[in-house]
Amino acid sequence: MVKNTRNGAALAANRADELKLELAFRVARLIGSAQKQATAIPRLTLHRRTAPTAACHATYEPSVIVVAQGRKEVQIGTDTLTYDSSRYLLTSVDLPTVTRVAEASEDAPCLAISLKLDISIIRELLSREEFPLLDTSPDSPAMSTGPVTVEFLSAWCRLLDLLSSPEDIPFLSGLIEREIIYRILRGPEGARLRAIATLGDQSHRTAKAIAWIKANYGRPLRVKELADVAGMAVTTLHHHFRALTAMSPLQYQKQIRLQAARARMLADDVDAATVAFEVGYESASQFNREYSRLFGQPPIRDIRGLRSPASPPLESVPQPNQVSQ
Repeated sequence: MVKNTRNGAALAANRADELKLELAFRVARLIGSAQKQATAIPRLTLHRRTAPTAACHATYEPSVIVVAQGRKEVQIGTDTLTYDSSRYLLTSVDLPTVTRVAEASEDAPCLAISLKLDISIIRELLSREEFPLLDTSPDSPAMSTGPVTVEFLSAWCRLLDLLSSPEDIPFLSGLIEREIIYRILRGPEGARLRAIATLGDQSHRTAKAIAWIKANYGRPLRVKELADVAGMAVTTLHHHFRALTAMSPLQYQKQIRLQAARARMLADDVDAATVAFEVGYESASQFNREYSRLFGQPPIRDIRGLRSPASPPLESVPQPNQVSQ
C-alpha cells in the first residue's frame, strides 16, 4: 500500500514536470519576443522577461498568475512571496505591492500567464449546490501562493491551446476558466477569495472599502465614511483592512495616489506639482516628501532615471488611472 502510494506520488510529480515544460513551450511560442501580450481570451495576458528586473511599485488586481518558467517575487507589507513553476500567485483584491522578476535569462526567459478574476464567476461557483461546503476560515492576506497540481496545470495548457482555435474561445474558454477557479476555491489558498465573494462576510465588506478607495483615491479619506461604505465599525474596519492589505486605509490611499502620480508623469509630460493636485494632495511639498519616501528619490529625478536607456528594467509600470472626483 505504501509502495503504491509512493509510486502514485512519483507519477504525479513526473506528470506535473511534463506539464510545466508544455506550458512554458506554449507561452514562448505564443508571445514570441514581446514582453507583454493580451490574448483573444478575455482577461488573459502573457508575460515574458529575459533578465531579472529592478523592484517596482505596482498595484496587483484580483487575479491568478502562473509562472511557466523563471521566478518572481512580490512584497506585501513586510512579507515577500516567491512564486515560480511550482507555486501560483493569487490576489483577491487590488493590492499595492513591490514586485520584481527574480530569475530570467535570454536562454530561459521568465514566462508567465495572468488571468484577471471575474467575481461573478466566483459567486456562481460558490452558489452551486454541488460545490462542497468548506469550513476553512481565511486567516491570510488577500495575496497568497499555492502549489500547482497536475489538474491545475492541465487546465492552463488547455486554455492556451484555445488560442490556436479561436472559434472555440467563446464557448470553451469560460468552461476552462471555471475549472481553474474551482480548483483554487477548493484549496486553502482560496479561503480568502471565497470570503471576499460571499455577500455579508467581513472580508467582502472590507473589499468594498478597498474598492471605494481605489476608485476615489483623489478624494479626501474620512475613515468614518469609509466604515459606512463597508457597513462596519471603524475599529472593525481597521482590523480587517490591515489583515487583507497589510496596511491601514490611509497608507493604502497614499500608495495608490503615488503610484498613479508616477504613472501619469511617465506617460505624459506633466510636472510634479500639477500631478500632486490631480491625485488629491493639497501640498506639493508634502507630495514630494511622500514620493521620495516611497520611491527613493524626488519625482523629477525618479522619472528622469526611469526614462533613461541605462535604467534597469522594471517588472511592470502601472498605467495612469482616471481620478474619480
